[in-house]
Amino acid sequence: MSSSSNDIHEPELRPLLSPGFVYRVMAAVAVLAALTAAISFAGRWFGENLALAGHTASNELFDIFIGQDHLRLPANMIRFEAQRATSIVERVDLYLTWPGLEGYSARSRALFNNVDAPESLLFLQISQSTMSRDMSGRLEPIYSHLLEGPAESFRDGLTLHRLRADAGYGDEVLLTAPIKGGQDYVVRCILPSAPDKAAGGDCQRDIRVGRDLSVLYRFSSSHLDDWEHIDAAIRTFVDARLVNRSATSP
Repeated sequence: MSSSSNDIHEPELRPLLSPGFVYRVMAAVAVLAALTAAISFAGRWFGENLALAGHTASNELFDIFIGQDHLRLPANMIRFEAQRATSIVERVDLYLTWPGLEGYSARSRALFNNVDAPESLLFLQISQSTMSRDMSGRLEPIYSHLLEGPAESFRDGLTLHRLRADAGYGDEVLLTAPIKGGQDYVVRCILPSAPDKAAGGDCQRDIRVGRDLSVLYRFSSSHLDDWEHIDAAIRTFVDARLVNRSATSP
């Protein structure tokens, strides 16, 4: 018996890839592309920020209010990221190149990142005064009672005084020098065993600036020959950034 033509069926032809599968593949490719781009961007961002190591080259100005004083400071001079904001604070920490007194920049990157040459920077901590006298003013009423042994001639017009072991200053010594028309210069230092072993902040001194600011600054003992210039420069630097300086300047 012959088969009717109506009984003959062509096999059903289906696409090798269903629309749903193609959609899923394309979606997966898009996700992978987006993920790759995100990783690339994150890598560049992380690399750039790792290179900055917390520094910023921004010159954006922030108004810093400490007690009765109002400072205006650029971001690249403020040492810690959390302090780079207009705010009322107890203190602000700065770092500056010496002798340029400049903040971080692409040009000075090596000075800020070179741990083998810390003497290139000065470190300042500006806060409201908690004592009525700065370091020079404390020489007679406080430090003079903590000294032992004879004073020794040091260098660059400085005199070295040794502090008693029970005074709580560890290996620090006191260096002083007369200042014409003012109180003696006074700085505490941990002197290195050799000049090439000087650290970035092994000398420290505090001064009064503005209405009621105490500026504690640290510098390398390798710059002791420039002590007078450093002291005057820091005083001028802070005074110039006081918004209320016209009310305090002589």
